[in-house]
Amino acid sequence: MTGTAPSPSAPKWPVSLAANPNLSSWIRISPDGQVTVSPGKVEIGQGIVTALAQIAADELDIDIARVQMVRASTAGSPNEGVTSGSLSVQQSGRAIRQACAEIRQIFLNVAADRLGVRTELLDISDGTISGPGNISTSYWELASEVSLDRHATPGAVPKSSAQRTLAGNSVQRLDLPDKIFARARFIHDSPLPGMLHGRVLRSELSGATLVELKEDGARKVAGLVAIVRDGNFVGVVSETEAGAEAALGALRKGATWSSRETLPDEDGMAEWLKVQPAELAVIASKTASSTPEKMRTIRRQYARPYIAHGSIAPSCAMAQWTGDRVRVWTHSQGVYLLRADLALVLELPVENITVEHMEGAGCYGHNAADDVALDAVLLARAAGGRPVRVQWSRADEMSHAPFGAAMTIEIEADLDADGEIVGWRHSIWGNGHTARPGRADQPALLAATELARPFPRAIATNPPQANGGGADRNSVPLYDFPSWQIECHRLTIMPIRTSALRTLGAQGNVFAIESFLDELATERGEDPVDFRLRHLSDQRAQDVIRAVARRASWKPAQRDGFGYGLGFARYKNTGAYCAVIAEVEGAEDISVKRLTIAVDVGEAINPDGVINQIEGGAIQATSWVLKERVRFDSQRITSNSWTEYPILRFNEVPEVQVEVMSRPEMEPVGAGEAAHGPVTAAIANAVFDVLGLRIRNLPITRERLIAAMELSS
Repeated sequence: MTGTAPSPSAPKWPVSLAANPNLSSWIRISPDGQVTVSPGKVEIGQGIVTALAQIAADELDIDIARVQMVRASTAGSPNEGVTSGSLSVQQSGRAIRQACAEIRQIFLNVAADRLGVRTELLDISDGTISGPGNISTSYWELASEVSLDRHATPGAVPKSSAQRTLAGNSVQRLDLPDKIFARARFIHDSPLPGMLHGRVLRSELSGATLVELKEDGARKVAGLVAIVRDGNFVGVVSETEAGAEAALGALRKGATWSSRETLPDEDGMAEWLKVQPAELAVIASKTASSTPEKMRTIRRQYARPYIAHGSIAPSCAMAQWTGDRVRVWTHSQGVYLLRADLALVLELPVENITVEHMEGAGCYGHNAADDVALDAVLLARAAGGRPVRVQWSRADEMSHAPFGAAMTIEIEADLDADGEIVGWRHSIWGNGHTARPGRADQPALLAATELARPFPRAIATNPPQANGGGADRNSVPLYDFPSWQIECHRLTIMPIRTSALRTLGAQGNVFAIESFLDELATERGEDPVDFRLRHLSDQRAQDVIRAVARRASWKPAQRDGFGYGLGFARYKNTGAYCAVIAEVEGAEDISVKRLTIAVDVGEAINPDGVINQIEGGAIQATSWVLKERVRFDSQRITSNSWTEYPILRFNEVPEVQVEVMSRPEMEPVGAGEAAHGPVTAAIANAVFDVLGLRIRNLPITRERLIAAMELSS
């Protein structure tokens, strides 16, 4: 290995490349004409495999068909932490672009020496390097004599946007053909030779302890290989999946549980959160240069419930032991972070654990992918070296996976004599929004808390605001208010398990801010678009609002039974800009008919992929707004099926129109989580437009509408 790793503080140096500077860990070029790209970020349906292949092909001047994308693995992939926060293009994409720019220059220099010409006289076309007089060589010809086992160095300059031919254009998703034609791509559909099947027994009671377990019934099930028990952790291993289910059912009948935990009142969550022990953090504070006279203060409170990930397929993992080494196949979003927690639980060096990513059918944050991986590892110990596949049930997923945290948000605005905003205060109460594996000295995996020597249950925390924040994400206004105070009260108790759900706290905060702004604009008799533009100096923010207003012909003529609302945010105040206009219809039931969206993600590597992500986020947010709410009584989660936890159906999906604003000169940012907050606010504001009702507690259900009507009558 040669070269010196660049300083991570070097200007504009990609963070992932600074952390993983070895070029060969990112890119390998083989004599057979293939380029292997190995990112540390993983495909979870967001199309990142395609976008990163476009970036590599563009920078290396090769056909995208030559690019082979490799799934992330602790056996050799760069360690890029976790795939989350809409950062894959921003982090992995920039690293691959920079690495490929340097590799291109390395090959040009070697080719120039071989061909006896200056590098500036050489061109590259699909990997063939040619110069004056028909002289030529290629990446493939030079591959055996060029070692990429060296550190990246500053100096290589990626192509300008005008020089790129693939980035900025829509290309066919590389992952879709397998999914469309039902070829095995998901971990659920990928059996290993000699594979056994496992299931884990868990009580539906909160914080339950296993008092007694009668195993006789389970031991009579044909094909049973083992019953595994370690404290409150109990599972079965069987030759067949049906056998595992039957043995689990028999164990369930023979299990006696006790529980001393009591869950809070579901209907009183908004106020309950405000009186629990909490850690106060001042997120941001701004003081006005002058102190205008405050004439009055308006205060409003908003709330969202616990939200489930609701992945279409329950979580699944496979594990296989060989001596004191274990190999794990998982749809975790962070293979290195999962490996770190497995090492803590198993008391093994990390070198003894290999974690490989496989795609899962649905993932919106920290679902149970990591938990089921530990389940598989623990059960595989009893499998005699054979691999064990564990899949959770729908009830498991909806009861035991982490949820997105419930939030209570209170906003106050001080107004002067003219009704202008002169002060702004934003307070948040709720649990933290992340308890992912690999980030603490204790594991954050469910089974780790169930062992005979249990680890404590991790209480969710919030990432710092500099990293996008957690509960406080998007709580700092992008608007030009003269002063503000933003604070977050993170609960230090956690009756219901929470961790990262798509957008973390951004959806709740944008819902609150944009609903409140709409209310202030209405009170002034000012158009909501004009009101926002008047409080924004950020030109890109103004541009997306004007673009969506133009696209939706704001404001459409009022039709009986229809309403229109606007929502806007810049995700994390550093990511994609997104503005939404919602058209809704309804009275006792609300139907979202159309969502018109304008988005600015900087350079759009694959515009069709950006549109896919915005559409998906918009539809999911519509489901959150109209339907989704984790239900529970004093002892258990009760919304453990699609009947009790309904999501948006196909016949309820709105028409979604997306305008991607062209910014090829700007650094690219992610699109996966940009739409949720603006869509939520736009729908709530449209409900007010059609019904004259401000719904401040999500979801906006028939019951909430009727209660609001009765209150206003």
